[in-house]
Amino acid sequence: MKAYKPESLVAVSRYQKYFPTLDQRIREDIYARMKELIIEEKEYCDKGNYDHMAQILTSIAMYEILQKHGKSEDEAYGIVSGEMWKFLDPSFMKNLARKRFFLPLMKKLVPFGFKKGSGFGWRYTWHRDDPKDRFRFECNECIYEKILGRRGLMKLGAMCCHADIINYGELPFTDFIRTKTLCQGGDMCDFLFVRHETDAGDGWERSKSI
Repeated sequence: MKAYKPESLVAVSRYQKYFPTLDQRIREDIYARMKELIIEEKEYCDKGNYDHMAQILTSIAMYEILQKHGKSEDEAYGIVSGEMWKFLDPSFMKNLARKRFFLPLMKKLVPFGFKKGSGFGWRYTWHRDDPKDRFRFECNECIYEKILGRRGLMKLGAMCCHADIINYGELPFTDFIRTKTLCQGGDMCDFLFVRHETDAGDGWERSKSI
């Protein structure tokens, strides 16, 4: 199993480019806080959750430590959220969505990927009999909500939810529909991808998902 060490987690997090730009004392304090968080959240620190925990633990530590080094709460959140979202590159998904096989591929790859990349604390509902132009599933339990909710940091959870909007919200020929998430007060995260023969604006309008 990959080692749960602060340096390794930061290196695969969405802050991997931003982190080296921080002052050395801030970096050291973030690493120290992450060591504490690894112990505090050890039940979730398994092989399947590694990539998720890299985002969660680095986000928490950076958000807290930036405030200890003089940033306001708004400033710390602005930096953490801005750097996370800036790291994302939705171009691969956009190019893939132009292919007619996009939705059938998603129906196979997403459940497989989530099974491999989800450890303790997750639960999903899959709808395998939906029509070919729809791909639907729900996340019923999520470690972002569990960890961040207990800490009163649900805004960091909602920040991570917004990453899906960046990745899926402008896909060609595909409407990404999500009406609620666990980190934004919902009883589940409902995911729905609807495939159209034409692109947005030509007979259909994109949904305003959360």
